Amino acid sequence: MALLSVRREPPARYRWLLWVLAFALPLATWSAVSYIPWLWHPQVLITDAGSVSWIKPGLRLDRADFAAQVNKATAANLAPPVGEPANPLYLPPPHAVGRALYGAFTTAPRLKGDMWLHESIVMSIKTIFLGFAISSLFALPLGIICGAYPALSRMTEPFVDFVRYMPAPAFGALMVAIFGIHLEPKIAIVVLGTFFTQVLVTAGTVRRVDPALLEAAQTLGAKRGKLVRRVIIPACLPDLYNDTRILIGCAWTYLVVAEVVGVSSGITFFINQQAKYRNFDNVYAAIIIIGLIGLATDQVLSFIGARLFGWKLTRRSRTRAFLGWLFSPRDVLYFPDKPSTR
Repeated sequence: MALLSVRREPPARYRWLLWVLAFALPLATWSAVSYIPWLWHPQVLITDAGSVSWIKPGLRLDRADFAAQVNKATAANLAPPVGEPANPLYLPPPHAVGRALYGAFTTAPRLKGDMWLHESIVMSIKTIFLGFAISSLFALPLGIICGAYPALSRMTEPFVDFVRYMPAPAFGALMVAIFGIHLEPKIAIVVLGTFFTQVLVTAGTVRRVDPALLEAAQTLGAKRGKLVRRVIIPACLPDLYNDTRILIGCAWTYLVVAEVVGVSSGITFFINQQAKYRNFDNVYAAIIIIGLIGLATDQVLSFIGARLFGWKLTRRSRTRAFLGWLFSPRDVLYFPDKPSTR
């Protein structure tokens, strides 16, 4: 069956269908759990308290507790409470989350001084962008150097690996002491959370460059610096680009902790506030927004990467295209001790 071929892309006519199913199946599961009473619904939503004084309409009780109250009232010849199957408050149905997703952008904050949801989103995106940009600015060059020069790798990577295991949130109080209580310590935590992992991932990607490319360039007379600039970096650039796409997800993970450092802000603050008010539909709506932003970012980066590195198709075509680009006449390698002809 073409759809289940090992390590082979499915036919083009099925790809969009599979993409849709990736979201439709979880949504269908969520809807089934929410709308089919016998499927789960471990609680009972009270619609009529009957003769039980402490029960109020709208209260949710576990099924066992509700049955006990019904039996007690019936035994005493009193009106029993009445209810309908329900899920816990922390699992709202899809339609409630959809309504909250719209209302979060149109409903003013409950407390004066709180941010609107779109303002919180902008602040979170700013934190992610600045933190990951600073991390990449230093981690990518260091990772390339570590991957290209084993001696420097042995001198650098043990410490990087040591710090990588330290949880970035543990530095929260220190970052506040250094940078203050506003946006700077949040950016610093995102940097700490992504920098060390990015160095190691980049170094590992550089080490996977095909040795045949290095041997071909050395045969033409390329030396240390030129091997790095003209062979290693161009060869691993598509993989480094994909690594960066993946590591952006790590930055979002650290954002959740970073935004509660100092003055709480951003979309994490919105989620925490709504959880305190027990508006779990708004909590789910905000989480879905984070997922949508991440998905949109990844798809845009994937689209750009396909245009930048379209030649990276199969191993054979990749090697042929890269060598053709590397040694093309419009980009001649010049080595003083070697003739410039091919």
